[in-house]
Amino acid sequence: MSAGRPPAGPRATINGGASTLREQVAGLLDDYFATLDGELPCDLYEVVIGEVERPLLEGVMRYVGNNQSQAAEVLGMSRGTLRKKLKTHGIL
Repeated sequence: MSAGRPPAGPRATINGGASTLREQVAGLLDDYFATLDGELPCDLYEVVIGEVERPLLEGVMRYVGNNQSQAAEVLGMSRGTLRKKLKTHGIL
């Protein structure tokens, strides 16, 4: 694992096609809005963060072999903040 940061929006092959994470999220949001049939969603920010944060934390923890110091560095947060989030999501 390199100490440097990867470029923003790294390209990856996801679901059979090369795209950035941003492009994947934008497409999924478009799909979500299409299912609403004109209705306005409530608390969308909290819904999205709630859906994304746990798998993000789990994936990073797997990637670093459950090393909290490395996970905090990868995520760009303090170890204390990471531990709080892990506890909130029942991962600790």
